Amino acid sequence: MAVPKKKTSASKRGMRRAHASLRTPALVACPQCHKMKRPHHVCPFCGYYDGREVIAVEE
Repeated sequence: MAVPKKKTSASKRGMRRAHASLRTPALVACPQCHKMKRPHHVCPFCGYYDGREVIAVEE
């Protein structure tokens, strides 16, 4: 079996996990309803994308 010969130091472990952190999602204001939405996605509040209504949203 593959077993480590030496203990992995905290520094090496931290370097390996350097990119494993959570990031805040990118948000932009919707040009129609001015609520925050993800870029390049249909607005979940008004249903608009690229200046036109893509989905009908019940209010």
